[in-house]
Amino acid sequence: MKRSGLVFGVMVVGIALLLWAGWHNLRERRLAMQQAQENHVVLVPEKAGPAAQTDSQSPEAEAMQMRGKVAPAFTLVTLDGKKVSLSDYKGRPVLVNFWATWCGPCKVEMPWFEEFRKQYAAQGFEILGLADDVDAGKDAIAKVAQKTGVTYPILLTDGKIQKAYGGPDGMDYLPMSFYVDKNGVIVEETAGLGSKDEIEAHIKKIVASGATTAAGGQ
Repeated sequence: MKRSGLVFGVMVVGIALLLWAGWHNLRERRLAMQQAQENHVVLVPEKAGPAAQTDSQSPEAEAMQMRGKVAPAFTLVTLDGKKVSLSDYKGRPVLVNFWATWCGPCKVEMPWFEEFRKQYAAQGFEILGLADDVDAGKDAIAKVAQKTGVTYPILLTDGKIQKAYGGPDGMDYLPMSFYVDKNGVIVEETAGLGSKDEIEAHIKKIVASGATTAAGGQ
C-alpha cells in the first residue's frame, strides 16, 4: 500500500508539472505574440483591408514606391500656427516622418529620431514630423510630442500631402518615413517600425550625400 501510494503521489506530481509547463509555455507564447504585434506595422484604421494580404500588399513591398524620386513639395502649419515648407530645408538632409497619436510604433521611434537629430545637427540634418490624425486635435498631438520628448517641427497634415507621398489612397501604413538627401531626392522609404540601427543607417546615407547649406526654417 505504501509503495502504491508513493507511485500515485509521483504520478500526481508529474501530471502537475506537465500542466504547469504547458501553462507556462502558453503564457510565454502569448507574451511573444503581443510583443511582436506591438513592433509590427500598424495599419491606418480607415485603410484596413482583408485580413490576408499578398506579398505585393505588404509594407515591405509597398515601400520604396518613392525611392529615387524628388520629394513632393509641401507647406504645412506647425502646432503654434507657423508655416513650414520642405523647401525651407533645401540643401539639407531631411527625414519626413508620418505618424499618429494612436500609433504605438510611432511613439517608439520618435525618441530615437530626436536623439539622431541632435547627433547629426552639425551636418544640417532635420526631421519633420507630420501628424496624420489632425482630427485628434492639437492638444492631443502636442501631448504625445511632449511625452516622447521630441523638439523637431510637428506639422499638421492637410490630406493632400498623404496622397502625394502615399499614392491615390494616401497612407496605408504608419509610421512611414522618407529620407530625403540634400538634392531633395528620396533615398530611402520605410513602412512600419524598423530597428534603431536601421534608422541611423538611413540617416547616415542622406547626411553623407554632400555638403549642406545654412539652416533654413525651423
